Amino acid sequence: MAVHSRAGALPPLSLLKRLHYAWQHGDRVFRLLTGAAALAVLALVLAIGLKLWQQSALSRQAFGLTFLVTSSWDPAVDQSFGALPFIAGTLVTSLVALVVAVPLSLGVAIFLAELAPSWLRQPLGFLVELLAAVPSVVYGLWGLFAFIPGFVRPLATGLNSGLGFLPIFEGPVLSPSRLAASLVLAIMILPTISAVSRDVFRAIPGAQREAALALGATHWEMIWQVLVPAGLSGLLGATILGLGRALGETIAVTMVIGNNLDASASLLRPGYTMASIIANEFAEATYDLYQNALIEIGLVLFVLTLIINLVARLLIWRVARTHGNPTS
Repeated sequence: MAVHSRAGALPPLSLLKRLHYAWQHGDRVFRLLTGAAALAVLALVLAIGLKLWQQSALSRQAFGLTFLVTSSWDPAVDQSFGALPFIAGTLVTSLVALVVAVPLSLGVAIFLAELAPSWLRQPLGFLVELLAAVPSVVYGLWGLFAFIPGFVRPLATGLNSGLGFLPIFEGPVLSPSRLAASLVLAIMILPTISAVSRDVFRAIPGAQREAALALGATHWEMIWQVLVPAGLSGLLGATILGLGRALGETIAVTMVIGNNLDASASLLRPGYTMASIIANEFAEATYDLYQNALIEIGLVLFVLTLIINLVARLLIWRVARTHGNPTS
């Protein structure tokens, strides 16, 4: 019986053949590799957060949570540090950039996906996507020497003349300003939002367009009442991608925002963002507490970005669940 079982048994596979078989025919290796890639991304995020937490220990011990609500920043004399002006500057410039960029990006995406003739759609789409590849320093130089004197300053003068009674438009009108940074950011995030939104509209089945037009809807009604609600979660995702770039943009903003600790609410005055203060002063941080305060600002920016993205993903999930959105 034992002899029969040995004679009928298959010869054992070598280790190399087993590995080759698993690589060619098994899903286990594929799951292992994809799972490892996902864990590596998670580990990288945790490693960045942990390093920022460790390197900001002196600042956290010295100032605690008051660091987030204090406006004082005097590394030379008092050695007092507060991140409130930089947090406010980051949020204000990013939100103003979104207010400007989202309608323009949505219009560009609708035109490219639904209205542009075939001979224009591809080259125009390529040019829009090419804007995303322009280096930040080029945007900064263009903004400083062309955009600010040619557009931002006349716009700021008009806003100050007509709406100067509002705190956000009070004078004096200065060339580098929060408004300049916001508008440059809007131009920088426009190609990202436009390209993703265009792909969202293209992913919506054509049957939905045909059904709306067959029921008597105009082209505008079909776009606004059918396509936009159907792709709403994808459009929100595109907006969040643009917001993520606006929050962390450094060089271009540093060149056009003015880099001044102005405590006013006016968009027409210079300011700071969290990224720009780090870029400007980290090389000049000559003692440990100064360096730790700048690193803690980086930690705040890191946490703020994570929170905004988590809230945005929750919002996108709820919108997709409500509308049954296939493009999410």
